[in-house]
Amino acid sequence: MNLPTITPPADATQPPVDYAAYLARQLAVQQFNVASYRLGDEQVWVKKANTPHGMARYRVLGALATLFGLPVLIPVPNLGGHTAIATEVQRLRDLAARGLRVPTVLAAQEDGFIMRHLGRPAEQTPSLGNEIEAAVPAGPEAVLRLWLQGLRAIELVHNQGTCLSQAFARNLVRCPDGVVGYIDFEDDPTAVLPLPLCHGRDALCYAHSTAIYLRQCGALEDARPLWAQWLQARGPALQEVMEQTMHRMRFARHLPQSRKLGRDVQRVRAAYDLLRP
Repeated sequence: MNLPTITPPADATQPPVDYAAYLARQLAVQQFNVASYRLGDEQVWVKKANTPHGMARYRVLGALATLFGLPVLIPVPNLGGHTAIATEVQRLRDLAARGLRVPTVLAAQEDGFIMRHLGRPAEQTPSLGNEIEAAVPAGPEAVLRLWLQGLRAIELVHNQGTCLSQAFARNLVRCPDGVVGYIDFEDDPTAVLPLPLCHGRDALCYAHSTAIYLRQCGALEDARPLWAQWLQARGPALQEVMEQTMHRMRFARHLPQSRKLGRDVQRVRAAYDLLRP
C-alpha cells in the first residue's frame, strides 16, 4: 500500500498539522476501513466506520453462555458502524487518561477517527502474540519471559480499575521502548458485565491465545504456578470468577491435545490445562 506523505514544515514557526481537516479529507476517499499514512515525521492510522452489525449471533451466544452457566462468556456486542467508532474513541481516551499505553486519538468525527502509530514511523509494532509464537523454537525461557510480560500488562490495566476489550495476545503490542501497548477497542465489556467478569474475560482471552505456545515449547507446567501466583494476588472477586468458570469448563479436560478436532479445540484444551486449579 502506498502511504500518502505530507512534507514536514521547514521550520518550527509553521502551524501544526490540522488533524481534523486531514481526517475529513481521508475519510472521503479512503477505500479500506483502516489505513496508515505518513504525516511529516509521524505515522498515523485512519479508521472509518464499517457496516453496522446485527445482534442475532450475540443473542444466540448469550443464550448458550447462560445455559452452560458461564456468565464470563456472555458476548460483548460490537455493533459496528458509527457506534463502534464512538466506543473505540471513548475507550482509547479513557485508557490514555489512566496512564495506559494506547494510540493517541488526534481527531474524531462520527464516521471515523485518526490516531497516532504506537511505534516508529514506517516500522511494524510487533504483537505479543506473534513474538510469543516466534519464540517457541528458542525454548521455554524465552516464551515464558514474553508471556509474563503480557500477563503483567493485563494486570496493569486491571489495577487502573478497567479492562481490555479483547485481551488476545494479538491486541498487545510491544512499543520500541519495550512497554506493552493495547489496541482494538470497538466494544466495551463494562457496558455488559460487572468488572470482575470483565477481568475474568481478559484472563480467558489471554490464555486462549497463548497457552498453546506454552505447550508447544514445553513451558505450560512451568507457567501454571506463575498463573496461580498472579491470580492469588488479584483478590477474591477474580478468584471466584475463575474458580466457577474452570469448574463449569471441566469438560475441556476430555478434549484432545492434538489438532484432531481443529486448532480452536486445541487452544481451548491448552488454556484449560493452564488455568485449571
